[in-house]
Amino acid sequence: MVAQLEKTTKSEIIYPDSDGKPMADNTLQFRWITTIKTNLDWLFVDNPQVFVAGDLLWYPTEGDNKKRVAPDAMVVFGREKGERGSYQQWKEDNIAPQVVFEILSPGNTTKEMYGKLLFYQNHGVEEYYIYDPDMNDLTGFVRQDNILQMIENIDGWESPRLGIRFELSQPELNIYYPNGDRFSTYNEEKQKVLEEKERADKEKERAEKEKERADKLEAKLRELGINLEDIN
Repeated sequence: MVAQLEKTTKSEIIYPDSDGKPMADNTLQFRWITTIKTNLDWLFVDNPQVFVAGDLLWYPTEGDNKKRVAPDAMVVFGREKGERGSYQQWKEDNIAPQVVFEILSPGNTTKEMYGKLLFYQNHGVEEYYIYDPDMNDLTGFVRQDNILQMIENIDGWESPRLGIRFELSQPELNIYYPNGDRFSTYNEEKQKVLEEKERADKEKERAEKEKERADKLEAKLRELGINLEDIN
C-alpha cells in the first residue's frame, strides 16, 4: 500500500523595513529627531551594548507583522550596536527598547499618540518622551508599578536611564548631557570643528612665523661672527 504524503509549507512571514510613512513632516521636526538621535549616539559612543536608532520599525511579537511602531528615537540597553532593517525583539534576546522619543508635527492626532502610549505601555518601555517643537511643550512618562505614569514636573527632569536633563527654556527645549554639556545640532558641531581648525591654523602660522624670525636672527648673528652655541 502506497501512502501519499501531503507536504505543507508554512509561508514565511515578512517584516517590512518601511511603513511607507516619512520620517518627518517638516524641517523643524526633522531637526529635532536628528538632534536627539545623534546626541544619544554620542552619549553612548563608548558603550558597545547600547543600541540607538531613529525611525526604525520595532516588531515586539514574532509572527505578527501588523503590530509595530517606529519611534522617532529609541535606546536599547543590553543590545549591541550595528545595522538593522528593523528591530525584531525576539531576535534581540527579547529586550524591548527602554527609552523612546516622539517629536510631534501638526499632522499627529490625539488618537495616534494615545495608541503609541498604549503600545509602549504594553511592551515594556520604561521612559517615553513627547516633544512638540511648535508649542515648545514636553511631556514625559516613566514606568512606575508597571504603568507609564506622567511626569508631573518635567522641567529639570533627569532621565533615570539616560542621565540626561531636560530644561524647558525659550524659545525651545534644552537637553543636557550628564556632564552638563548641551545637546547640539550637527551644524553647531560643524561650526565648532571649523572654529577649532581656524584656531589651530592660526597657532601653526604663529609658530612658523616665530621660527622664521628666530632663524633670521640666528643667521644675522652668525654674519656678525656670533655663535649662539657659544652664548649658551
